Amino acid sequence: MRRIYEFVDKIFEDVPNSDRALQVKEEILLDMEEKVYDLMEEGKSQEDAINKVLVDFGDIDEIKAELKIGGSKKLAYAKLNLGFAIWGSILFIILFIFINFYLHAKHHLVCISYIWHFMVATIHVLLLAP
Repeated sequence: MRRIYEFVDKIFEDVPNSDRALQVKEEILLDMEEKVYDLMEEGKSQEDAINKVLVDFGDIDEIKAELKIGGSKKLAYAKLNLGFAIWGSILFIILFIFINFYLHAKHHLVCISYIWHFMVATIHVLLLAP
């Protein structure tokens, strides 16, 4: 049975770890073990049954592609949420800077300096972001 576990692990090595991928992997393992036991009840040796199950297993590229897409969609949504959070924070900070600027007009040179440093820091962070 160890060969079956190694076979399934090899198939799933390039699939992102997720609850769904683990569930599919466990279902495949249980199905393959059940087929081995059925073949052994029909009179085949354990080695022959395992070989037949591995040969008959076929190709699961469609399942793997579906599991990979699910992981990439989750990553895309996470990146989108991060982008919205960053830009929302930037707009919120700019709003407070301008409110401060209008409430304290006599310190307007200081506010312009703050705005300038903020803009330079923002551009620096955006250029270094992956």
